Amino acid sequence: MPSAEPAPYLPPATQPVRGAVWAIHLVLPMLGLWLLLANDSVNIPWQHNPSHFWLIVAVAGINVALGLMISEASRRRRDARLFLVSMVFLSSAGFFFMHGLATPMIILHTGSLGFDIGQQVGLSAAAAFAFASALPLGEQAAARVLGAQQVIRAALVGFMVVWGVASLVPGLTALSEPPSLTPVPWLAWGSIPGLLLYAAASVMMFLIHRRRPSAMLISLITAYALLAESMVAGMSQLNWHLSWWEWHLLLTLAFVFVAYSAYLQFRREGSSAGLFDSVTLAATVRRIRQDYDRALEELVEAVRRGEPLAATRLSGKFRLNESQVAVLDRAGAALANERELSARLAALVDVSARTKVGLPEDELLASSLERVRQAYGDVKIGLVADGRTQVGSREYAFTGDLLARAGEPIRRDHRLAFPLTVKGRLAGVLEVPIGRTNQDEALAATLAGQLSLSLENARLYRELHTLFHQYMSPDVAHALLADPAQAALGGELRELTALFADLKGFTTFSEKVTPGEIVEMLNRYHTAAVPCILDNGGTIVQFVGDALLALFNAPAAQEDHARAACRAALAMQQAAAEVAEEMAWKRVDDVPWPTFRVGINTGPALVGNIGSPELRGFNAMGDCVNVAARLEGVAEPGTVVIGETTLKQLGEGATVSPLGRLSLKGKEELVAAYVLTSLP
Repeated sequence: MPSAEPAPYLPPATQPVRGAVWAIHLVLPMLGLWLLLANDSVNIPWQHNPSHFWLIVAVAGINVALGLMISEASRRRRDARLFLVSMVFLSSAGFFFMHGLATPMIILHTGSLGFDIGQQVGLSAAAAFAFASALPLGEQAAARVLGAQQVIRAALVGFMVVWGVASLVPGLTALSEPPSLTPVPWLAWGSIPGLLLYAAASVMMFLIHRRRPSAMLISLITAYALLAESMVAGMSQLNWHLSWWEWHLLLTLAFVFVAYSAYLQFRREGSSAGLFDSVTLAATVRRIRQDYDRALEELVEAVRRGEPLAATRLSGKFRLNESQVAVLDRAGAALANERELSARLAALVDVSARTKVGLPEDELLASSLERVRQAYGDVKIGLVADGRTQVGSREYAFTGDLLARAGEPIRRDHRLAFPLTVKGRLAGVLEVPIGRTNQDEALAATLAGQLSLSLENARLYRELHTLFHQYMSPDVAHALLADPAQAALGGELRELTALFADLKGFTTFSEKVTPGEIVEMLNRYHTAAVPCILDNGGTIVQFVGDALLALFNAPAAQEDHARAACRAALAMQQAAAEVAEEMAWKRVDDVPWPTFRVGINTGPALVGNIGSPELRGFNAMGDCVNVAARLEGVAEPGTVVIGETTLKQLGEGATVSPLGRLSLKGKEELVAAYVLTSLP
């Protein structure tokens, strides 16, 4: 059976049990109101003016304090939602306070009509702000709200002042008339929009809480629900009855609930700076997190630089207490050490990656040292010179067991020195600063080992590069260094262009001169000819006495290999002519200086490693190569003879002289040949 999928995560306040308890707490007041309204014998009247007045003053004071705290948080965070939430508390507190001032025997002997309906009006105004506060405001809408906050505050204060004057100045308006003995019909219906706005605000705030769980959001949702319930309780208009006192109690609970939650969060965090951050808009939350990230980066960098009291400098900005500063200092130090460890591990990986085929030793060490210094600090390397291992004025001697135990450093001047070895012999020394953590020494030893491997590989590749390139074409050498499996016996059929060249008159010349002069002459010619082939992408596969064989399009692929071979041949003839002219004084009696002749042909050939498991060589076999050798044999000294297949691939523009169809050794059919004199 497939395993059951795990239950989705629910924030604590929305888990089934806690959610049910929370719902019961909100349902109980409504149940109590229903019982009071349904039983006149229970819903008894009780009028005590001083208790009513001082209750209103105390609760309004708490409400104003909350509103001002949230308003300050809005200003500090530049958040429109916090501003709108603060207006919920300030508007309800203002009308609640004016309701208290209209208490009979306080200012007016009998109270006023405003005493009856003022709180419902205030709660309706607060409901509009509550609904607006729950909206997912975009950046432009939030900016408009913040830009108009002074106007909104002024309008609210002006409305409350006008309402207060109209309700408290005797005989001025109908609101200052004595309270009605019968319920005001339109007041109940006029409260319904406010109820709907509170309900919508509560639902939207709950959705925010689902995405961003927060105790303060739950407190705010509860407050909105209690404010809505207080409106329901006030719709009965049974002044001084227990049902009437209930909505006073619900208002008190709404404000005290948020105040108590703020107090608990203050106790837990030890600061008031972030009490209401969880209520803010998503854009503000992102901005706060970015601020925290930047502050943490600043702290980590300060710790890495060894600056004292790094977190203390941030305490003022974020209003941290001493305990939080201490914890932040320890966390910053731990994070700095972790990042330093990660940086050093990354440097080790980079040093390993820099060990490339053909990278010169000095370039390898310079690039590795530059990368390592970014993670390890002032790292220095000294190579053995004249039998001494020295870094600056400090000389190190790694002998015997100390060299064998490469992980054990020499400590000197707050630095650790590790030996660098090549094939078990001392090749240099690595100096690193002493680190702060226990892993630093082990990482430095690992770095020394990696640099030793890199140094040994660089020197090995340099030796192989020199050896390979002196005895084979660069293309073959590079291919074997990159993939030694290519040295396996075998081959493949490939179209290529073969170039054969030898020195006409070599035999006669060699009979008249000493062996040393023969070698000198051959080296001079090949020194001039070889670059012409390599510069055009050719691969020289054979030197046989005075002759050489070069391939184009093997092993490295070339799109225009026939043209490349012909360019190389013409360049060879020009270079050989210059050598012959320079060495004219070397001629013996009437023996002329040998002259290159070249044959070129294009076609399929078997290309690969040919020989035995003990000794092999890269070569090409096939009719194409044999024809090139025969064309070289019929070429006049100083000329280049090409086959018909080569000429076809040259296209238009090549200057040739036809030799007709020739009978070549080993070929039953006649072969068309041409003397090539120039290429465009």
